[in-house]
Amino acid sequence: MTFFTPDETLNSLLSQILRETWAKFPDLSPHQCALTLLLYDMSVVVEKEEIIFPSEFWQHPIKGFSYRGDELIYPASVVKLFYLVAVHRWLETEKIKPSTELNRAIADMIRDSSNDATSLVMDTLTDTTSGPKLDAEAWENWKNKRNVINHYFQGFEWQEFRQINVNQKTWCDGYYGREKQLVGENFQHRNYLTTNAVARLFHTIVTEMAVSVERSHQMMALLNRSLNQKIEDNQEENQIVGFLGESLPNNAKLWSKAGWTSRVRHDAAYVEIPNLPPFLLVVFTEGKNNSRNKEILPFISQLVIKMLELGIT
Repeated sequence: MTFFTPDETLNSLLSQILRETWAKFPDLSPHQCALTLLLYDMSVVVEKEEIIFPSEFWQHPIKGFSYRGDELIYPASVVKLFYLVAVHRWLETEKIKPSTELNRAIADMIRDSSNDATSLVMDTLTDTTSGPKLDAEAWENWKNKRNVINHYFQGFEWQEFRQINVNQKTWCDGYYGREKQLVGENFQHRNYLTTNAVARLFHTIVTEMAVSVERSHQMMALLNRSLNQKIEDNQEENQIVGFLGESLPNNAKLWSKAGWTSRVRHDAAYVEIPNLPPFLLVVFTEGKNNSRNKEILPFISQLVIKMLELGIT
């Protein structure tokens, strides 16, 4: 049982979008992608950088669609959405203390997808540090501390969070020392997420349910992307070009978190376009050729927009 309401028309249209995507990009096989889409009945009202939901919003079920939405896939930096929610929860309950340095790390983790910043956030959340391998009791204590992040999300008791793993740091070059111990010789304990899990977590942020209304606002502020970056930003990866936001019209509003490695290219985005229903789209793609292909994700979001323009809601 999913947290959204399946819709036959939406299922048919999104299935067609996937078929068109596979035809356009033959290197992307059906088992190398996963997708979850949520459609909202009304827009968020954005005034003075505050997000306010009309009370009747809660009375409407969410229409949704997923393809391989429960398939566990390495999430790359999309996992940082989970660390974002967790660190705000820890701060809200005073489990950790706020600081200028921690705030800087949280912002860099989301805005720039910094792995170094993420390392500090993870150390703060779990009271662990990277370093040489550990033996016996020290190893067990360290491993139990690192797993507190998994225990937190398992405590939600949502079926989407039952099998996920989010206890690993994100890296540029790889795992060493006790981090290699944790991930395993064959990387069997690496981070794993599903598009449904990401969609449900992102949905809680968008709808002000993540930790508190104020903290949800703070999270959304960090996730907000300027579409001017499509033109102005010369970075190789800016979380817009080559991702779902690239194909959006300039009058769209975008909140997103992308992830990419040499083997995956993912994005999770909440989008508002004037006169169209808001939507939340999570797409995971795998494979070396697909991870380098910057056209797949924008193609999918472009087809979703065309579907909405035809009045399919």
